Amino acid sequence: MKIIRTALTILLVLFIGACGHCEEIPPDAARQLSLKDAIDIAVQNNYPIQIQEQEIEYARANILGAQSIYYPQFNTGFGYTYNNAAFYTTDFSPPQRKDIRIFGGYKSDNLFTVSANQTVYNGGANTANLMQARLGLKVQQETLRARRLDVEFEAKRLYYGLLLAYETERITKELLENTRVHYDDVNAKYGQGTSSKFDVLQSYVQVSKVMPELIKAQNAVELIMAELKKLLSISQEESVSLTGHLGYSPIGQSEGEYLQEAYRNRPEMILRLLGIDIKKWAIEYAKAGYYPQVNAAGGYSYRSNNIGDMFNPRHDNWNLGVKATLNVFDGFSTKAKVDEAKAKYSQARLEKEDIADQTALDIKSACLDLKKAKAIIDSQKDSVVEAKEALRIAEVGYDNGVTANLDVLDTLVSLSQVQKNLSEGIYDYLVAKAQLYRVMGREVYEEG
Repeated sequence: MKIIRTALTILLVLFIGACGHCEEIPPDAARQLSLKDAIDIAVQNNYPIQIQEQEIEYARANILGAQSIYYPQFNTGFGYTYNNAAFYTTDFSPPQRKDIRIFGGYKSDNLFTVSANQTVYNGGANTANLMQARLGLKVQQETLRARRLDVEFEAKRLYYGLLLAYETERITKELLENTRVHYDDVNAKYGQGTSSKFDVLQSYVQVSKVMPELIKAQNAVELIMAELKKLLSISQEESVSLTGHLGYSPIGQSEGEYLQEAYRNRPEMILRLLGIDIKKWAIEYAKAGYYPQVNAAGGYSYRSNNIGDMFNPRHDNWNLGVKATLNVFDGFSTKAKVDEAKAKYSQARLEKEDIADQTALDIKSACLDLKKAKAIIDSQKDSVVEAKEALRIAEVGYDNGVTANLDVLDTLVSLSQVQKNLSEGIYDYLVAKAQLYRVMGREVYEEG
């Protein structure tokens, strides 16, 4: 028995020493992270979000481009042309120049022009294009908000997951310490002749069974910490400490209100509604082919064979004109474009209905998860108190010889399991609430 006790003591010393290596880092050397800090850093360093921000700038530029058609286009230019008659010949005569009068203008022709062009009416295509560009900006803004919400949810999930992993590690360490103390007590009683060898072996085996659970809990801490650092774009070598705790504050259960808020604020819903509006204006853009196109143009020019004597009243000229064209027959091209736009409009309406149904399902699922997690929390809260009392009674009973060793070991494991159930219930509640807020489109930071 001394060999067993010595071996167990050595294993525990080595194991607990290895388990506590992370705690040797001074607290002031670690980066302190609250939940809000984690969310802010994740959003700030997220590459897809940064890319989407550039998409917004692109959409703003697209609006400016769509507006440009409403303003006249001014141009200026200068040109020089040398004109001369070509030579011609016949079979029996030497080369001769053609009659110089076949072209008009100067032989050495200098031309300076200023012109303006303005689209007066093009069937409403310009208006439709501008409205689509403005809606496109809103689409990019909502897409950015959706990505921010996704990153916020992921930061919450990992932050809460790390808190749960820490709590699981603490509970498992506590169980290991309690089973080790109980083993020492049983072994001492065996030396006094008040405990059996079977109880000693049974207690030793229980200590050995807890060790892998602690390894698993510590691995979970390391893995989730690595995932959180990756999300935050923090070096894996940097030490991080969480300032939050695994606690929760219940929220009211009003599924109808949650659903209405989701319909109003969920980015995916807004994107589908914007998509309907964009497709509606696409129909108007396609219909422009049925209407006349009216353009106005004007210009002012100076022309002379002597550039030094160009700008004088004898060499200037101006023009002003309006041109209207109507497409009489385009081989049904416009009709095809209109039919295509109408089909896409109908498709956009169906997509909106689909996301509305999915939103209702997501709200229902989140509310059920909240209800389930709260029921677990409420039941396990009382069970923790009862499990601790049961352990106390079992230990007293074992000391007095009226309780079996297995009963003490069972109560130790039961207390640990109840504590884990409570922690997992709180984690599930927090994640369900985060998911509910994500579906509703809420951008909030809550550490409850």
